[in-house]
Amino acid sequence: MISKKTKYGLKALTYIARNNDRMIPIAQIAEEENIPHKFLESILLLLRKSGFLGSKKGKGGGYYLLKEAPEIYMTDVMRILEGPIAPVACVSLNYYEKCDDCNDETTCSLNKLMIQVRDANLHVFRNTTLEDLK
Repeated sequence: MISKKTKYGLKALTYIARNNDRMIPIAQIAEEENIPHKFLESILLLLRKSGFLGSKKGKGGGYYLLKEAPEIYMTDVMRILEGPIAPVACVSLNYYEKCDDCNDETTCSLNKLMIQVRDANLHVFRNTTLEDLK
């Protein structure tokens, strides 16, 4: 399962992408997508610091995409919001860690299964952009 942070982040990005012809105030996103305002602030700040969003303060301000929706891949968004895509650290491509309880990954049946799960998830995330979610 994905975290609420990721769920809300994806909903907010999709909302902004659908309305990308103007600045979108955070209060509007929170209300329209039913996301707690304070939680959304922290999520949008993370997405801004990660280079997905820009923002402008003041009257007429809000959030906007820094890239076009077809250029924003879910692999990148998921890694920022959720962290590793792999279900266990021993199969992670970017956050690999050896399991404490495993003597040999090459003979571990769980490792082989989790590689398949990771690869299936990666296939979906690599082939899905923000444009697809609009």
